[in-house]
Amino acid sequence: MVTRNPNVLPSNAAPIAGVIDPDAYTAAAYSTAWISMRDFGSILATVMAGTLGASATLDAKLEQATDSSGTGVKDITGKAITQLTQAGTDSDKQAQINCRADELDVDNSFDYARLTVTVAVATSDIGAIVQGFDARYQPAADLASVDEIVS
Repeated sequence: MVTRNPNVLPSNAAPIAGVIDPDAYTAAAYSTAWISMRDFGSILATVMAGTLGASATLDAKLEQATDSSGTGVKDITGKAITQLTQAGTDSDKQAQINCRADELDVDNSFDYARLTVTVAVATSDIGAIVQGFDARYQPAADLASVDEIVS
């Protein structure tokens, strides 16, 4: 059994660091804001597919940049899901992507990450959250859009 400090709430240990609000999205790419990996040792992106439109596809990947405005944006190697498809009965499914801070191109000063989800062909219900883990400063703070945390 893992013993943890009972004074540390799970919401502090894994705060929401990025979000794509759940909605019906037209065919396009949608991204979270840039997340400073200087604040976290790792992140977990959870992509949620609701009802996918006729013939729709859903892709998701983590990208990296050198600053919070997205300078030099490029994919993080190996951090993309296998495409979800309406034809493949992937409606109402989830996919997760784990990423450690040291998996970014740190040698070239890439220390920001974001999740980008691409809906193609038809409007589809999707949503996503990115949680931060191993925060460098405690307690870690959630996004300002988090309306309530019940202890």
